[in-house]
Amino acid sequence: MRSSHVCDNPADCDLRTAAPHEAAVAGPARADRPMIRESWRRSLEAGVDPEMSAAPQAIDAARVADVRAAHPLDRHLPRLRDTLRRVADATTQLMVITDGDARVLWSEGPSDVRRRADAVGLIEGFRWSEEAIGTNGIGMALSTRAPAYVQATDHLVRVLQPWSCAGAPVVDPDTGEVIGCVDISATVDALHPAVVALVEAAARLAEAWLTVEMNHRDECLRARYHRHVRGDTRALVTTTGRILAAEPDGWRGGRVVVPEAGGRVALPDGRTAVAETLGQAYLLRAAGSDERCSLTLRLLGDEQPCALLDGRRIPLSLRHAELLAVLALHPSGLTCEQSSLHLYGDEGNPVTVRAEIHRLRGQLGNIVRAKPYRLDCEVEADFLTVRRLLAAGDVASAVRLYPGPLLPRSDSPAVQAERDELTAQLRRQLLYRGDADALWCYAQVADDDLEILTKLVAVLPPGDPRRVSAQLRRDRVLRDD
Repeated sequence: MRSSHVCDNPADCDLRTAAPHEAAVAGPARADRPMIRESWRRSLEAGVDPEMSAAPQAIDAARVADVRAAHPLDRHLPRLRDTLRRVADATTQLMVITDGDARVLWSEGPSDVRRRADAVGLIEGFRWSEEAIGTNGIGMALSTRAPAYVQATDHLVRVLQPWSCAGAPVVDPDTGEVIGCVDISATVDALHPAVVALVEAAARLAEAWLTVEMNHRDECLRARYHRHVRGDTRALVTTTGRILAAEPDGWRGGRVVVPEAGGRVALPDGRTAVAETLGQAYLLRAAGSDERCSLTLRLLGDEQPCALLDGRRIPLSLRHAELLAVLALHPSGLTCEQSSLHLYGDEGNPVTVRAEIHRLRGQLGNIVRAKPYRLDCEVEADFLTVRRLLAAGDVASAVRLYPGPLLPRSDSPAVQAERDELTAQLRRQLLYRGDADALWCYAQVADDDLEILTKLVAVLPPGDPRRVSAQLRRDRVLRDD
């Protein structure tokens, strides 16, 4: 009978007196490796079975290319591949790159090693976290945010004991989050100790490439939006919370927790600021004691529409979302009869509008004014931001903020007109001046848009995995038509 390897309370397990396999790792040969013992504890607490046969699949094979294309390391994979080739033994070692969730995005090695890797799931689309497959170089590196070296019987899962591996995490300089791991694995008792330093060097190179890209984006954002940072206390902040420019200047280089647009955030000096979206960045403006309420509308896409009132999220019914969209489009106000015409057309009834205004005031308070109907507050709306960005010719920022059409379930005449106009403007600018990244971003929202998919196939280079996906989707649309 097979011995059990998971005690009732793994945190209290004494590995020295556990099953034979556990005792082997906990003995004198591993006494100087507390990281391995801690990794075993984490794995056992997660319920990993040491008798499992392979890592679990986390991404369908058909989706690997799309997941890869959306990852920050995707455009650096060729250089990472070349770097790892220079440090790895191409005849015996497998080179692996994962994302931050330990899902393998790319692996390469000799055919005999690949066959053995396939048997344990060390291939594209499979997960190698400690929680999924126990102690291993990839999972340890991601858990500890440090290089990890795991050899032979260091592995908790028996089927991995013929393997040794060295992994190093890749940290995104923009967010500070671990976004991937570079790893070298081989079916040997032990890798050369220098391999750990080599994979760490490859990871640091990847971070350096990401830093260069980040610095370039920062300079573009400063050049575009620095004019907004003047006068009273303000700060230009990335969507990840890094302060790019500020008054006072001493805040630059710091970090804040950024809410959704229209919400409140603490400034470095402890005061409260209101976050205003500028497309690819936020402007934080210090809130005074007489600051007007701030209302932000989220009405684009298929998610439930909502409003943020001074940062407090308020779900909206479709009727209230339509009414707020119309009022946002007419800041100077509308009469009851005009509101009815915009919302319901000639068949509308002003009595219905008065009732909805009364209910809406119950949710939002006195910011909903009458005679005429209007919003007495600072109003921001995602569809208005997209419209402003398109008017400025910034199609890349506009498409990033566009999760889908304006209130797609609405048949209100005014909403339909705004929805059709906004979609038409966005598509027109994408087709005439959109780059590959912008077209790809829009194609994720409108996956049956034949013109966009055709344009995408035309602009993507043959080696880009997104091109294959776009071709398949285009062909599917053509078949359906």
